[in-house]
Amino acid sequence: MATIKDIAKAAGVSVTTVSRALNDYSDVNEKTKARIKDIATQLNYSPNALARSLVMSKSHTIGLLVSELNRSGAKDMFTYEVMCGINDAASDQNYDLILFSTNPIKQEQKSYSQLCRERQVEGVIMQGIKTDDPYLEEVIESNIPCVLVDVELEGDNVGYVSTDNVFGAQMAIKHLINLGHENIAMVNGHNQARVSQRRFEGYERALKEAGIPMQEHYVVEGDFLEPKAETVATKLLTEHPEITAIFCASDLMALGVLRAAERVGKKVPEDLSIVGYDDIMLAQYAHPPLTTVAQDKYQIGYESSRLLTAMLQQETKKRKVILDNQLIVRGSTAPPKS
Repeated sequence: MATIKDIAKAAGVSVTTVSRALNDYSDVNEKTKARIKDIATQLNYSPNALARSLVMSKSHTIGLLVSELNRSGAKDMFTYEVMCGINDAASDQNYDLILFSTNPIKQEQKSYSQLCRERQVEGVIMQGIKTDDPYLEEVIESNIPCVLVDVELEGDNVGYVSTDNVFGAQMAIKHLINLGHENIAMVNGHNQARVSQRRFEGYERALKEAGIPMQEHYVVEGDFLEPKAETVATKLLTEHPEITAIFCASDLMALGVLRAAERVGKKVPEDLSIVGYDDIMLAQYAHPPLTTVAQDKYQIGYESSRLLTAMLQQETKKRKVILDNQLIVRGSTAPPKS
């Protein structure tokens, strides 16, 4: 494999000149620079990424930091689709991507800045961060650029990408109201997730606009987990048989509610309408197929990566991106029995 010394010998110049030419320094004559690059191509020279990063003081690497990464998320593929978008956008800008995970215990043991230095990343995209995670405060104070997924924080070095979660929930509830439902429950995630707060806000707002009183006992938390959602929904439907529709803050929880309906002897959608959120792949294969609020997970990742690289290259002052979502009506919703 050719080295910088080989190029310098062939070009009749110093190693320093070759290095500066290959890194596009302006103090190298353009004609000399072009000749050096031609020789490098002829010799099949491939630069050492690590050495280059040390010279340029830049790794050209960004990190995806996922909180609580585990097998329970494999079923909805949400993180994977976001990561695909991040990776493609990073590649478009000639950045490498590395994935690392954390949890609140790890965050107490190692600071955000320390973690970034160890991984040699220029910037970070964070996903799955809870509102009470220790890293959230550190991110605001750090000079390491960061883009948060679904956490609405802005600063000199902090931005975020999300969808309109309030409007998304409103669409779901208005769909149910237009079908004639009034006793509408909600299986939310948990209060440490900003999306849970926003989707509840949309649920409450849509009911209020329709003149339907919000029943606090109709709202339960399923922690974004299918088994937990099944448990709480079974209890909810048993204690309140008058409920004719349930809005779920994720499709995974909606799958749990489908099983809960079966357990208590309610048919979907004849006895109970169910709306999910996310439009994961399994939603269309559920029985019946799930009505849901679709988010473009890939685009969330792509825009997160584009925003971060633009911040790193100081190409933008923008610090937030809000994407649209769409109501997908399938077979899990219908008018209530008269």
